[in-house]
Amino acid sequence: MPTIVVDVMPKAELLDPQGKATTGALARLGHGKFENVRIGKRFEFTVEGEVTEEVLAEVRQVADEILSNSVIEDVVAISVDGEAR
Repeated sequence: MPTIVVDVMPKAELLDPQGKATTGALARLGHGKFENVRIGKRFEFTVEGEVTEEVLAEVRQVADEILSNSVIEDVVAISVDGEAR
């Protein structure tokens, strides 16, 4: 069965408190070469049958309306078994 993956990230212009805390923690642990960590969300949908354009359109609608908050987040990728769409 195919899997559709949706990645959601905070908007680039907004502060990411979790990412900032992780960046600081990495620096304190000796991994200071990482200047900016951003933390997002990943959703996986297992689909019975073929992934058609109609299925992808429905996933996009769900991602935009339910999985992300359009004020503070962007849906940055939708992929099928690792293929970007």
